[in-house]
Amino acid sequence: MESALITVPPRRLPREIASADLPLAVGPAMRTAETKFLLRSGPDNSGRSSDGCPVEPYIATLIAKPGSKALSADIVRKAARIVPHGTVAAWLAPDEAVDITFDLGGTRIEPDSDIERELVSSYAEDMAQEMKSLPIDVVCQRNGHRRKKLFVADMDSTMIGQECIDELAAFVGMKDHVAAITERAMRGEIAFEPALRERVALLKGLSADVVDKVIAERITLTPGGRELVMTMRANGAYTALVSGGFTLFTTRIGKMIGFQEDRSNELIVEDGKLAGLVREPILGREAKLASLIELRDARSIARQDTMAVGDGANDLAMLGEAGLGVAFHAKPAVAEAAHARIDHSDLTALLFIQGYRRDEFVSGQVQ
Repeated sequence: MESALITVPPRRLPREIASADLPLAVGPAMRTAETKFLLRSGPDNSGRSSDGCPVEPYIATLIAKPGSKALSADIVRKAARIVPHGTVAAWLAPDEAVDITFDLGGTRIEPDSDIERELVSSYAEDMAQEMKSLPIDVVCQRNGHRRKKLFVADMDSTMIGQECIDELAAFVGMKDHVAAITERAMRGEIAFEPALRERVALLKGLSADVVDKVIAERITLTPGGRELVMTMRANGAYTALVSGGFTLFTTRIGKMIGFQEDRSNELIVEDGKLAGLVREPILGREAKLASLIELRDARSIARQDTMAVGDGANDLAMLGEAGLGVAFHAKPAVAEAAHARIDHSDLTALLFIQGYRRDEFVSGQVQ
């Protein structure tokens, strides 16, 4: 994540010197522990660095699964003690979402540096570990540029609960076979583009009218999705659905949710039937990344003011380029690599991590 907050030149911390020659398997874990010790045991508890300058705060947002009421005041107090100078800043929704501010114990670290990412990630992991028996997500980030100006989202298994191609395959009796290929592609075990061509070929001869039946009977919108999109739009953000799926779905589903734009692959239809072909070039991992950059640059939006969400391996480049990339109920490798992960909550979590209170959520039309 980037920030327009104060930056300082990279400098070598004592923990780097101490662990420079450690084996790779040992070094990262020990470096994190040593850095935390240095930050927590610094000489100053004033929230200022050694040169007297204020230290920019970070935010840890704790989000409970809706309806679980898992986020008690006691849990929040325990979580606040895990981070340096942890302070409960604001409840965003009673029993559901709260912001905890913290700093790095009087040490300033260059934004978006490896050290910062390692520390912020490790604090989120520490908090999550403390609450591992509870359905609570934790996202840590710098306290700047929280409310994003561009939102780019994957569709299948993110904004909707299904994979559209798997549901189409059910009508040719091949859902299990196609779903197994989809799963491998989303885990990054096989390349997305050839896997898509292989699956689409199996749909040859299927009536294109089946899409209407799939949308009406098999597709469910992920809870919180419309609130997420409409709230961001009401606050001036631009929203785009960028999918490795198909225009036959994204055009209609994007409008249902409220997206201003959708991009995806085109299934070739001949005489009202699927031809078993997808128009080239395929919108996959690199095209998703390119879409994010194009949408951002066309509107002169800074990288740190962008957010992307997805669940599969073809979303990784897009998530990595966004100011905040969120893995939503994602495959393990994606959740591990993303800036933030949501495993328990619905899509309103992406509003809470932007600092929106529940009473600010919008679900109706934006004027």
